[in-house]
Amino acid sequence: MPVLSSLPAFDRDFLKSESPLSRIGSGSIGGKAQGLLLAHEVLRAKLGDQATAEIEVRIPKLAVIATDMFDAFMSRNRLFDVAVSDLPDERIALAFQQADLPAEMLGDLRALTDVVHTPLAVRSSSLLEDALQQPFAGVYETKMTPNNQPDANTRFRRLVEAVKFVYASTYFKAARDYRRGTRQSGGEEKMAVVIQEVLGRRFDARFYPELAGVGRSFNFYPLGKARREDGVVLLALGLGKTVVDGGVSYAYSPARPKAPPPFASPRDVLVKTQKSFWAVNMGKPPAFDPMAETEYLVSADLAAAEYDDTLRLLASTYLAESDRLVPGTGVDGPRVLDFAPLLVLETYPLNRVLQLLLASFREVVGHEVEIEFAVTFPRADGSVPQLGFLQVRPMVVSDQIVDLDPAELASSTVLLASDQVMGNGTVEGIHDIVYVRPETFDARHTKAIARQVDELNARLLAEDRPYLLIGFGRWGSADPWLGIPVKWGQICGARAIVEATRPGLQVDASQGSHFFHNITSFHVPYFAVVHDSRPGIDWHWLDQLTAVAETDHLRWVRTAEPLLVKVDGRSGRGGVWHEAAGS
Repeated sequence: MPVLSSLPAFDRDFLKSESPLSRIGSGSIGGKAQGLLLAHEVLRAKLGDQATAEIEVRIPKLAVIATDMFDAFMSRNRLFDVAVSDLPDERIALAFQQADLPAEMLGDLRALTDVVHTPLAVRSSSLLEDALQQPFAGVYETKMTPNNQPDANTRFRRLVEAVKFVYASTYFKAARDYRRGTRQSGGEEKMAVVIQEVLGRRFDARFYPELAGVGRSFNFYPLGKARREDGVVLLALGLGKTVVDGGVSYAYSPARPKAPPPFASPRDVLVKTQKSFWAVNMGKPPAFDPMAETEYLVSADLAAAEYDDTLRLLASTYLAESDRLVPGTGVDGPRVLDFAPLLVLETYPLNRVLQLLLASFREVVGHEVEIEFAVTFPRADGSVPQLGFLQVRPMVVSDQIVDLDPAELASSTVLLASDQVMGNGTVEGIHDIVYVRPETFDARHTKAIARQVDELNARLLAEDRPYLLIGFGRWGSADPWLGIPVKWGQICGARAIVEATRPGLQVDASQGSHFFHNITSFHVPYFAVVHDSRPGIDWHWLDQLTAVAETDHLRWVRTAEPLLVKVDGRSGRGGVWHEAAGS
């Protein structure tokens, strides 16, 4: 691990500053900013110009508001009583919005909005964020602001509101529950804030990068001939919110970028790939709502991207008459986001650069790593693509050896089993199970299910009872039609998690960056169980148990004997047994 240099003080001529990173205040810069500082050092020392001949790799300019400014904000406005209360998030956010930021930082924020007229991302960087064993990934809020208002006063006010929103998220319910689940006190947490230019380009009323993604040096869900150690990359059109929140993205092995996608047919690819994307709203101002993370975001479809001419390097075209995909958008037909122009035709060496980044950071960090990035492509000016490096964080990959004979998975005491399991090791001592009732499940009700799960999770945390959680579709998906849209703090008491498919709900296993990172860091086994697999899930056995509590969508049951959870990370097989015969 290199020795990290300190950040220079904020330069009020932000865009002309020699360093892409600077500091407002004198306290800690938090975990996320530390990761970006590490990235800056690695990119400068290890990569040099070797990756930038055909793709420019850089960290978008940022300023970090250090934790001493957070301390001053909390104490001067006497917000600690609000922070430790159980008030709803909206009340906490309102109290923070009504408070005053420290005068010492206001001049720098005003200077920033005076010189920058493009979108800004205001992101959390707490002391505990992106730590190896308790990463707090995605627990706190991010806010993007278009920063394009014609007068500097409005731009300044919107930035101030965004900073206060991130500060307030330190004490939102999801964060409180998360800390309770990890036995961290709120007093141990302090919030730094990263203010960073958004990499992208303006297309009329939308601003977005053509491509955003997440790369991992280790893949828990390898398919075909891919190996776990080859890693995995997830790509999406538009802002990275699609990927990190578990939306529909395109996953491939960087060792085999030209391998056919794991779908039954070209038509299947057309149906199951990304159909919408996120962008910053540069048009008509939305309804004023400083407490909403998506206040200044807009969702658009592929027709809008085609109008913006941002699909030419990302999409293939489906030819119905021959049931095949043709890379590019040179012929008429439905567009499919399979990124074939980059991965198959290699229009630009994106995959090679991503492999280089993953290998370099894995070597420096000393662990498997996850990176976040965004890419813009040149129009017609002869320039090269720009890859904005947005984050690096360590991944936890257990090296415990678990011997799991396939015959064990056929035992009569198996509650559930799968050959698609993320994790490695054993978990014992679970007596409680919370599961979504299959007979009443409907994707229309996933938001209601999320609220009910949250309530049971809080009760189980209060009783210090770890539990097994079983549901349908992706846990943690931002899209309620893909699964149950919980945040990690709403299920943080679970010590093993299962996502099952249904005949009308068959999505790939969860890969959302923030949710995924918390699962791996806490060594929570994550089972993907296909509805028609064998042995699948023993729903009959579950239904015979007496309910501790139940709702119209959920049952909470308790077993007399503890469950046994075993996962062989080498094969990806795992099971849960309701009697000791599985041991």
